[in-house]
Amino acid sequence: MSIIQTLPYEWLVGLRYTRAGKRSGRDSFISFISLISVTGIALGVAALIIVLSVMNGFQKDVTDRMLSVLAHVEVFGQDGGMPNWREAALQAGKHPAVRGAAPFVETQAMLLRDGAMRPSAIRGVLPGEEEKVSDVARQIVQGRFEDLQPGRFNIVLGDLLARSLNVGVGDKLTMLLAQAQTTPAGMLPRTRSFTVVGIFKSGHPDFDASFSFVHIEDAQRMERLGAPAGLRLRIAQVRDAPQVAEELKAYLPAGVVMRDWSKLNANWFAAVQTEKKMMFIVLTLIIAVAAFNLVSSLVMTVTDKQADIAILRTLGASPASIQKIFMIQGAVIGLLGTAAGVLLGVLVALNIDVIVPFIENLLGVQFLPKDIYLISTVPSDMRWPDVARIGVVSVLLAFAATLYPSRSAARVKPAEALRYE
Repeated sequence: MSIIQTLPYEWLVGLRYTRAGKRSGRDSFISFISLISVTGIALGVAALIIVLSVMNGFQKDVTDRMLSVLAHVEVFGQDGGMPNWREAALQAGKHPAVRGAAPFVETQAMLLRDGAMRPSAIRGVLPGEEEKVSDVARQIVQGRFEDLQPGRFNIVLGDLLARSLNVGVGDKLTMLLAQAQTTPAGMLPRTRSFTVVGIFKSGHPDFDASFSFVHIEDAQRMERLGAPAGLRLRIAQVRDAPQVAEELKAYLPAGVVMRDWSKLNANWFAAVQTEKKMMFIVLTLIIAVAAFNLVSSLVMTVTDKQADIAILRTLGASPASIQKIFMIQGAVIGLLGTAAGVLLGVLVALNIDVIVPFIENLLGVQFLPKDIYLISTVPSDMRWPDVARIGVVSVLLAFAATLYPSRSAARVKPAEALRYE
């Protein structure tokens, strides 16, 4: 005896109604509508998984480019300085998630070259220590990061910033600081000549067009500081940065200020999260439309099976059992559609790096031209919690679609249903 034969009769009848009918063209049409419902649910679920995976991929790619320049966690001293930064770095390194620490000084300045003037965020670093917290040294496309030597006033520029100033390695430029100095001619901004010794390219246009690096001692001299402003930390898992920042307060002296990378770009991440939520809602409507198809197919089934319902009622089936039969039919259709959609969506999301180039070659187009977009390939970062959430929403919508038709079936009166049979 098979497992199916041991099921309650409500399950047996519900599963039978789910299968394609062969007795009449009307049964075949109803089964065709059910197939359309399964297909609609599957396409909606797959589309939602693929779109969210691609959006997660874009977010991850941009975040990785940002964090190649930015620190995961920044620690600032109580009075705007951290003279004992080496001791603080050792204490922070005792946290199991911390992978590296480096001192820094950061300020804003204007860079001037042959009449061209551009604003820039100037970051003073120790070249040997900076490699522990950022990838800038590995992103050098011209010159050398190690040429940032104290007292020589050398500078490393972002690729787009160097282009806008029309400078290359070996050229000189002038840095204008916001702090003024008193001269016989009045109050004038302080200036200093710097030599370009390197150009880096992070792949993020905002940073490549606005960031510059100098040696930390030169930055302290320009800002008239006696110590670094604080520490930049790199941790093992970037998503744990807010939690690690809170935990580090137990390792460092009281009064230090923590700032993780998510707070540095709060507006951008809030916009991305809002966009993902809206996209989830919009694409969920595709599943809702398929659920409406499920309602229509179940209503047609109830209408077609009124004689069967009446016979079951005369044999002793309760209205609750009749309702259960059609709820099982709708739930099976919803589960089949959801399972097919999850399978299709996961397969596409995991192989999008192969599928998209194939479509581009087949159609002779390029979806993300390198000369226009920051990212030239379509990334994908499929997350199982998203898949689970989409599957649950799909099944719930399918289940909700069964309520009205199943209640209608439960209200069928046997005498009226059999009057014209």
